[in-house]
Amino acid sequence: MTWKQMFTSSIGQKFVMAITGIFLITFLVVHVGLNACIWANDNGEMFNTGANFMASMLVIRIMEVVLFAGIIIHTIQGLVLTAANNSKRKVGYAVEYGNRGSKWYSRSMGLLGTLLLLFLIMHIYHFWVPSRLGGIANIKPLQEIDYSNGLGKQYHNLYLEMIQVFQNPLIVILYVLGCISLAYHLMHGFESAFRTIGLHNNRYLKMLRHLGRGFAIIVSAAFAMMPISIYLGWVK
Repeated sequence: MTWKQMFTSSIGQKFVMAITGIFLITFLVVHVGLNACIWANDNGEMFNTGANFMASMLVIRIMEVVLFAGIIIHTIQGLVLTAANNSKRKVGYAVEYGNRGSKWYSRSMGLLGTLLLLFLIMHIYHFWVPSRLGGIANIKPLQEIDYSNGLGKQYHNLYLEMIQVFQNPLIVILYVLGCISLAYHLMHGFESAFRTIGLHNNRYLKMLRHLGRGFAIIVSAAFAMMPISIYLGWVK
């Protein structure tokens, strides 16, 4: 398969979707693990230390560029495939099978992906933009904390940014809805990605299906509980 076919043929587009999807799944594992540090209840020290370590590593910064590229490619390919599938379905089936044929979230990956994209834009605006462009440095701390990397250099109090962002109940609700969309997107996308790259053994597929659903529920629930925990004052 040529590079052009990778991005123009139906099979190639699905393969690119699968590879970028698996890459984004690995990112979610790292992201949820780091963010879970807020539950240490140490006034954000563990979380801020971990966030600073990640932000100061050259490899991580390079992977950040790869991550954005993966998101963009995954989004574009998803929209292209959704448009292609919709054009093929202008004439409906004689019998509507509904969930007997496939789950509703499997048929709604385009919609779920679009909702996730909107959620991601909001997430980048709240955290990535102020972190990279210096907005967080202008936030007055709730209390004086010397976040140092051991060399006397101060770094961003991202924990405080989370505390401030998630005081707005509307934002908390939008984040929870985004996490629900993520869960349904992963329920189909996790299994579909591995199917596309060649996993077809029925025994492994059944195990993969359960693993994917468990991953989707656990990761999405963990992300959703973060703004809820902050808003309700469960973390300090």
